[in-house]
Amino acid sequence: MPKKCYQFYIRSPAEAKRLKCKQSPQVSRKCYSPTFPDRLLTGRTITFSVSSLPKIELTLDPGRAFVEVKMEAGGERFHQQRQVLIFFLLLGVTFAGWESRRYSVMEEIESGTFVANLVKDLGLRVGELAAREARVVSEDNEPRLQLDLQTGKLTLNEKLDREEMCGPTDPCVMHFQVLLKKPLGVFRAELLVRDINDHAPEFPEREMTLKIPENSPPGTVFPLKKAQDLDVGNNNIQNYSISPNSYFHVSTRNRGDGRKYPELVLDRELDREKQALLRLTLTALDGGAPPRSGTTQIRILVLDINDNAPEFAQAHYQVQVPENSPVGALVVKVSARDLDTGTNGEVSYSFFYSSQEMSPTFELNSLSGEVRLIKKLDFETVSSYDLDIDAFDGGGLSGKCSVSIEVVDVNDNAPELTISSLTSPIPENSPETEVALFRIRDRDSGDNGKMTCSIQDDLPFILKPSEDNFYTLVTNGALDRESKAEYNVTITVTDLGTPRLKTEHNITVLVSDVNDNAPAFTQTSYTLRVSENNSPALHIGSVSATDPDAGANAQVTYSLLPPPDPLVPLASLVSINPDNGHLFALASLDYEALRAFEFRVGAADRGSPALSSQALVRVLVADDNDNAPFVLYPLQNASAPCTELVPRAAEPGYLVTKVVAVDGDAGQNAWLSFQLLKATEPGLFGVWAHNGEVRTARLLSERDAPKQRLVVLVRDNGEPPLSASVTLHVLLVDGFSQPYLPPPEAEAAAAAPADPLTVYLVVALASVSSLFLFSVLVFVAVRLCRRAGAASAGRCPVPEGHFPGHLLDVSGTGTLSQSYQYEVCLTGGTGTNEFKFLKPVLPSILESNFERKSEGSPTFQNRLVI
Repeated sequence: MPKKCYQFYIRSPAEAKRLKCKQSPQVSRKCYSPTFPDRLLTGRTITFSVSSLPKIELTLDPGRAFVEVKMEAGGERFHQQRQVLIFFLLLGVTFAGWESRRYSVMEEIESGTFVANLVKDLGLRVGELAAREARVVSEDNEPRLQLDLQTGKLTLNEKLDREEMCGPTDPCVMHFQVLLKKPLGVFRAELLVRDINDHAPEFPEREMTLKIPENSPPGTVFPLKKAQDLDVGNNNIQNYSISPNSYFHVSTRNRGDGRKYPELVLDRELDREKQALLRLTLTALDGGAPPRSGTTQIRILVLDINDNAPEFAQAHYQVQVPENSPVGALVVKVSARDLDTGTNGEVSYSFFYSSQEMSPTFELNSLSGEVRLIKKLDFETVSSYDLDIDAFDGGGLSGKCSVSIEVVDVNDNAPELTISSLTSPIPENSPETEVALFRIRDRDSGDNGKMTCSIQDDLPFILKPSEDNFYTLVTNGALDRESKAEYNVTITVTDLGTPRLKTEHNITVLVSDVNDNAPAFTQTSYTLRVSENNSPALHIGSVSATDPDAGANAQVTYSLLPPPDPLVPLASLVSINPDNGHLFALASLDYEALRAFEFRVGAADRGSPALSSQALVRVLVADDNDNAPFVLYPLQNASAPCTELVPRAAEPGYLVTKVVAVDGDAGQNAWLSFQLLKATEPGLFGVWAHNGEVRTARLLSERDAPKQRLVVLVRDNGEPPLSASVTLHVLLVDGFSQPYLPPPEAEAAAAAPADPLTVYLVVALASVSSLFLFSVLVFVAVRLCRRAGAASAGRCPVPEGHFPGHLLDVSGTGTLSQSYQYEVCLTGGTGTNEFKFLKPVLPSILESNFERKSEGSPTFQNRLVI
């Protein structure tokens, strides 16, 4: 929309200048005529440029046809307030006039309600209002009316509130104009807003208070505050009324301003003593249809005159006070009423008579009439009190009453228990034994003095009542001191008062011991271990027995019981401490001679009669490494040493002999190992560490000495290890057919008598040799049977399978635990029938060693038969 600029004429004594609208930063980007200002520009300032003046500011006031002009010139500022008449462009054109019209609507009617048809009332054509840019303007510039330029209908733009628009003014008229252009015209009209009864009367206070003396004469008038009603006319207050009562009525008065005021009129005399306060309801009623009303409360206080004496509410008061009431507790409150008021109605109280018992016990408040305790009551001392109380008013009149106070017994005394006799300790196993005799009592009366007596349910005791509140505490069956040696008996005495009070008395009953339990060992049998070669009087262990009895009945004495076998010298082997059960070895034990023995131990108490029990003790002797290995073969005590023959053609690994040794110990102490300690030619022979076999380590040569001396060390696995050595004599020969003559010292040794051990060794060697020869003969026979087939092949026949049977097995020594088999091969075509070689069939570990030793000897490999 293009910007519109309006031209104004300012009538001034100085000059009239033609002004052109210039926009101010505080105004929107439109220029408006100050004659028809927009609502948004109300109070705003439009700045104009004038050729002769630096600045002119116009402050728009839409409610008037004049504006205030402020001018500035140079540095000097001055203000001139004038009334400037504003003309439009068409100055000189007279306003087209219409007759002023009045329209009417009811207040609070809905917006959009039809008011008038301006096209019809102005005599215009349809559409002419829009062409002439008709506008509706009211004096207060509020858009309460709305004009439809197309139809000409004038309607309400909002609900109208007559009380807000005009207040108490009646009638309520709103003036407005309809402005038209081209040509300019103004249509003036009035809108009458009619009142409806939309407000109820309302009093300024919700309650009014009147003070009226009781001796006021009838007909006295008391003015009241009027109510207010915002409505006017008949809708305003028309009448006042009061709630029905026996003393007053209300009259309505009209004053010069037309408003009505209420007045309260006394109909008959008041009596404050009968009714000191009256409450009435005053109602204001308007004349609307339907009528509305408002109410307020009238509180009438009747003022007193002195015409009555104090009078107690009761002539006789009877109260009950618990004896445990605290000091300061309220006993009773007497009340004397004086119907008068002021000093004539003020009542004070005092005791009419005060005795020596009453004065230190009670006090009376002279103002409130409260009787309170100043001393504790005791029902057992004084059970009741009688008091006389006077009441005085300010006029000297008095009244009297009596008070009977009954002290009520309360359960404030706990039961008492007195022990007459007590027996403790009592022997066990004694049923129905009297333990205690006692008496109970309670200083209270009635149910407060009745009592019950009881003890715990889980105790072996019972209470037996007797005369005069005596009770006897007896055992309920035999007691066992070992189960429980002490009982804490709580005797509880409870009265039947409310609340119940009780007294508890604890009695400790001790149970004396009777020797009814034998000592009991902690174990039925004991196993003790002792190393051999022990020192005499060595502590080897202990036995323990307990006796649940007490005192001498629980003192245990230990002893050794006679052994069932009289040949066992028990008294020389062990002894026992009779007080603590410690066992001692009397002699040094030898595992090899005695590995274990048993005996019984007795435990007896010192009761009367004495009780006893017994337990079995087994002593195991542990082995020590106290025996060095003993060589069985070859014999070392013979006068002539043993000589072993080895053919010079023997292959590496050839079995020369086997050292046989035993150890008298057991376990690891008997595990033997063998070691070659010395040799004539080191590296020629070797000894197997675990079985003592002496074998050749390499091929024999002509340079080897024919006589070899070997020293073999035999060692056990004990800690510390023990050892023995044996010397072997080995004679290298060219063949078994070569005669061997023992040296002369050997013949002399053979002539000497042999000891039994030597005989045993000789017999064992002979047996081994016989078995060996028998095996050789069997192999020879088998080979002869197969000789024909073997001769064609030109090689030594190999027996099928190993030779069955064990040649030697000695168990328990750790030396000959392996079985040995020998395969014998005889060369064919020879007349001497001598052995080519002997091959022992050893465990796999020996075979592997043989294979490693024979890898470098092709002759040994060619002649080894598997």
